[in-house]
Amino acid sequence: MENSIKCNTISWDEAYRLARALAQKIIESGYKPDIVIGVARGGLVPARMVCDFLLLDELVSIRTEHWGIASKNETARIKFSLPEEADISGKNVLVVDDVADTGDSFSVILDYLEQKNPTGIRTAVLHYKTCSTVVPDYWGEKHEEWNWIIYPWAFYEDLAGFVQKLLDKPVTNEEIKKGLLKNYNITISRKDLLEMLNDFHKLRNIKKSGKNKKVLWEKVES
Repeated sequence: MENSIKCNTISWDEAYRLARALAQKIIESGYKPDIVIGVARGGLVPARMVCDFLLLDELVSIRTEHWGIASKNETARIKFSLPEEADISGKNVLVVDDVADTGDSFSVILDYLEQKNPTGIRTAVLHYKTCSTVVPDYWGEKHEEWNWIIYPWAFYEDLAGFVQKLLDKPVTNEEIKKGLLKNYNITISRKDLLEMLNDFHKLRNIKKSGKNKKVLWEKVES
């Protein structure tokens, strides 16, 4: 990931609104899923919310690997497949993820699911980026311009990665706060940032040094 990218931070209220809008589109389309498959990890919370709005009980998950804070894999692959008990043969399936970005994850998942002979498969996301090679059947919001979306269920994870990129040398709380705003368009209060940095320190993600009021943060030596 680049040292400076534009981020869009999504609140819990916004995520809920998008999930409800998504469910309304599914209802209005007339598609009646028998089972919802949440794409782990980012799609698990949206999938559960969509199930609630559709009054559906059947929810399972599948996991792919592609995006991370460092995009470790160049192409997507299935890491955890459907459980054996989840028979989708002859059923209408709805696959839910948080975002359609490259489209690679959906492409791999659709190829995998089609081998299990479902009656139908449709896809749904909170955010559809038009750079995606797969156009989802339903989306809450469409983005023409690419940016990194920070969801509330991945806020710590994403910020941990961004903070790491600001630690070329030991830095202060204020330097991290300014760096997050300048490089990633992330606004966070001093109180929330300090609590988060202390949590990262306790988790041995970063190192805390300095004395009295002069607190510095630096990378943990590997």
